[in-house]
Amino acid sequence: MTGQRVQLSLPAAHEGAVWHYRNAGVRYPMHRHVELEFNLVLRGRAAYLLDDRRYELSRHSTVWLFPTQSHLLLDQTPDYEMWILVFRPALVRRLALPIKPSTAACRELGAGPAQRQAALFGEVEGAVADPVRFNAGLAYALCTAWAAHQQTTATTFGDTVHPAVERAAKVLRDDPSHRLTEVARNAGLSPSRLSRLFREQTGVALVDYRNRQRLERFLALYRPGQRHTITEAALAAGFGSYPQFHRVFTRLLGCSPKDYIRR
Repeated sequence: MTGQRVQLSLPAAHEGAVWHYRNAGVRYPMHRHVELEFNLVLRGRAAYLLDDRRYELSRHSTVWLFPTQSHLLLDQTPDYEMWILVFRPALVRRLALPIKPSTAACRELGAGPAQRQAALFGEVEGAVADPVRFNAGLAYALCTAWAAHQQTTATTFGDTVHPAVERAAKVLRDDPSHRLTEVARNAGLSPSRLSRLFREQTGVALVDYRNRQRLERFLALYRPGQRHTITEAALAAGFGSYPQFHRVFTRLLGCSPKDYIRR
């Protein structure tokens, strides 16, 4: 499943970013970016959809998200927390580490290594105001995380997504205005069977996935000062009416369209 390519907002003087993520109830669409990303789970449980595989996450799980790899965080428990680190391509090239896509991108660290990594990441985050220290710490954090990954044999292999789910996702990416009956017909299953299978394998309801694709299209269409009004962009993205668009936008992004645009 191919997600929207996003541009991460990284400070110009920094070679990446580090932050302590806590579940705040916000759902982000499937996306991808050119930066290498590393996650270390601290508390709770969740799942990642990486391309066409689903990985279950728990405390001390680590995940490598490779450049251009589509990913979607699913089913977070209320207490879910993790460290997120992203590294610019230039930093990865300079360190010359043999980091490349693998089916063994998700592994389980022991408590000791996980605690040491978490402490290191906290120190790096604390140096964010000093780019020289921050970049040196970020490079060391990348080397340390990769070394621990290579030394860990507890690998989590994800489940492959059913072809009908993949076809349904592609139909909605290409044109999210499709009705679910049309999507099911293209996927070769009944609407009820497809909806159930889609939810089981991705953790996302089919109708929510369609709405997220519509929101992505809206955000691509609407720019303040351009020819589309908010309502015109919403209708062009596949929503049936402005009230429906407003309701979906507020539920999935946690604020109204106008508040989002002002921010």
